[in-house]
Amino acid sequence: MAIIEFSKEEKDIIIAKVQRYFEDELHQELGKFDAEFLTDFFSEEIGAYFYNRGLNDAKMVLEDKLVDIGDALYEIEKPTQFVK
Repeated sequence: MAIIEFSKEEKDIIIAKVQRYFEDELHQELGKFDAEFLTDFFSEEIGAYFYNRGLNDAKMVLEDKLVDIGDALYEIEKPTQFVK
């Protein structure tokens, strides 16, 4: 699996969300360094699970669309004397 990298702006947003969660839900202040460290830890340790779930969801959507395309092509097929 390729390493997923975020831009500095994206990472700053993610880190701010982690800090906000700690403050709102756990009533603990989390510094930027600690939030970044925690974000990196979760990214490395469990990120692949979320990544794979996203891939599987995308695969299911694509498979459904391919069935729809196959059905649409069948509907516009012209009859011939050829045997399938």
